[in-house]
Amino acid sequence: MTELDNHLFTKEHEWLIVDGDIATIGITDFAQGELGDIIFIELPSVGDCFVSEEVFGTIEAVKTVADLFMPIKGDIIEINDQIEDNPDYVNSSPYEKGWIAKIKISNASDLGNLLNHEDYKKLING
Repeated sequence: MTELDNHLFTKEHEWLIVDGDIATIGITDFAQGELGDIIFIELPSVGDCFVSEEVFGTIEAVKTVADLFMPIKGDIIEINDQIEDNPDYVNSSPYEKGWIAKIKISNASDLGNLLNHEDYKKLING
């Protein structure tokens, strides 16, 4: 199990972890559990720029399709090519193998709008 205290979260169930001016983004274990078996992920392209809360991809599960929302403003610098062939990584390892993209953070102050682990737990547990 990944230590989540150093992760930040959105109310739309994306997570990110920051290393300097780079953030790695994925969806939470709660989100993948709600979606069910994931069969396809539409990824953004390297070089794409997104603002906070903009749709940057989609996840298709057996019974539904969900949008991915960018947690903060940034430029895509890397995508997880492994999940194109193995979308089930998002189900089996959402915080490790199932990450979606890495971005170069455009505005670090955006991070202040995100939830810490304790606040995210309160959100999903009611």
